[in-house]
Amino acid sequence: MGPEILQKLDAMDNLRDRLRECAMIARYGPEEPATLVHAFSDIEESCRRFLGELLPRLADPEVKGAQLEDLLVDIEEEFRHIVYHVHDPHFFRAVEPTHDWLCVPGRTA
Repeated sequence: MGPEILQKLDAMDNLRDRLRECAMIARYGPEEPATLVHAFSDIEESCRRFLGELLPRLADPEVKGAQLEDLLVDIEEEFRHIVYHVHDPHFFRAVEPTHDWLCVPGRTA
């Protein structure tokens, strides 16, 4: 996997500063640039975990039964984390304006 992109403070600060100057982001208020940077950083981290750790385990034919179920729960939690960070910034709420569809009857978060 390639080098980390937004896991370094200077990259995060740089992006935050550029987003502050971006009119389409600034209209959501002074906190939106930091919220977006945090979201991008956490999404990057989750994607790296999924691609580097969870997906290879899922592809392993030896992972079965309870071990497979535990892995699926880990993947579900990682995806839930990604969806949270897509929904948290105001800018991306147009992607899915509600999160009701994320609720699975009979399951708790």
